[in-house]
Amino acid sequence: MVKHISHIGIAVKDLDEGIAFYKKMGLSLEGIEEVPSQMVKVAFFPVGDTRIELLAPTSEESPIAKFIEKKGEGIQHIAFAVDDLPDALKNSADEGIRLIDKEPRPGAHGADIAFLHPKSTGGVLIELCKEKH
Repeated sequence: MVKHISHIGIAVKDLDEGIAFYKKMGLSLEGIEEVPSQMVKVAFFPVGDTRIELLAPTSEESPIAKFIEKKGEGIQHIAFAVDDLPDALKNSADEGIRLIDKEPRPGAHGADIAFLHPKSTGGVLIELCKEKH
């Protein structure tokens, strides 16, 4: 089911400041993308087969803005790449894992995504994604 960790999503208030920090760490910025459906602007830093994904809210109503307000900046989710997202969602539901998304939806980087509820994943927001390569 899970192929590898696709990315680690980190909520930031200021995308430019986040980008500057990860560049100081020696990482190269792969790109920036806006995801209007999630009300976020995303910056990607590849690290091997995984990416660091900085998420900055573009609206006070975005899930990321609400996350930052409640918990502050930091790791917001871990994303696992899967071969078949609908099948991964079905298997998760069959295993009693609570789904936030019952159907895949478009995400950053052209991926189809769906989230598992942290109340059934040990407190970690988990994203399943079918990457477009």
